[in-house]
Amino acid sequence: MKTAVSIGGLDLKNPVMTASGTCGYGLELAPFYDLSRLGALVVKGISVRPRPGNPPPRVVETCGGMLNAIGLQNVGMEGFVREILPALRAYQTPLIVNILGESEEEYTTLAETLGSQEGIHGLEVNVSCPNVKMGGISFGADPPALEKLVRSIRERTDLPLIVKLSPNITDIVEVALRAEEAGAEAITLINTLRAMAIDLKTRRPCLANVVGGLSGPAIKPVALRMVWEASRRVRIPVVGVGGIVCPEDALEFFVCGATAVQVGTAHFRNPAACIQVIDGIEDYLARNGIEDIHDLIGSLRVGEGCVP
Repeated sequence: MKTAVSIGGLDLKNPVMTASGTCGYGLELAPFYDLSRLGALVVKGISVRPRPGNPPPRVVETCGGMLNAIGLQNVGMEGFVREILPALRAYQTPLIVNILGESEEEYTTLAETLGSQEGIHGLEVNVSCPNVKMGGISFGADPPALEKLVRSIRERTDLPLIVKLSPNITDIVEVALRAEEAGAEAITLINTLRAMAIDLKTRRPCLANVVGGLSGPAIKPVALRMVWEASRRVRIPVVGVGGIVCPEDALEFFVCGATAVQVGTAHFRNPAACIQVIDGIEDYLARNGIEDIHDLIGSLRVGEGCVP
């Protein structure tokens, strides 16, 4: 079965990646399987300077998912290049680094520095961060600011550019088209949904930050809808993420138009979730006589009656 796909100029042996922020820098998964089996490895978000993150409690389980308010904790750009990147170069799989910032200048600095490093094959841009120069609204919720940001990053690096869009907006198609027009070679849908949880005994929020990002199976229907809407309008590949815990979940994203998928929150329960998804996709294709995964991508049948 042919499972190879191309995302933003990156040739992947299979369409399964890790999702940023759910497996650290990727090395944390190395004891469980050979990371070279992945289609691509996406590491947690990297900022220009190290970030300590938010105070605890910053993770809480919810019905059908998980809330997190980690606060984008990471070792920073220089720490990543010095301490983490050398070990990641050992694996024969494309390495995609998620980048984040609170100003356009921080993003372009990251793009210039990381874009020149051996072993980094692509950048995934987290646009859910607050734009401190525009009153704190996130880049992803401000289409003109998003387009300007992506253009600036595109001018600073030749690496494939994937923009990870926020679902916390009214029209996902508009921002997807803006990202494409500005030079993105792929988009990732979706990031976490803003949410909160309450401890009724204490009448206090479960997270110290009060509000966090909801991920896991609970958000899969939202992610599927946004992938379907965006993939029909943009010409660039869409990477689907949100609630994938088994092969069937991933296959639904392909049918809705995703070219590749990312596995995230499932890692907290099953560190080998990506490998099970990869094996399951191959088994499904074989059992159904599908020789190329591209024959499945975008094959959703709309207007043919209800599911019996």
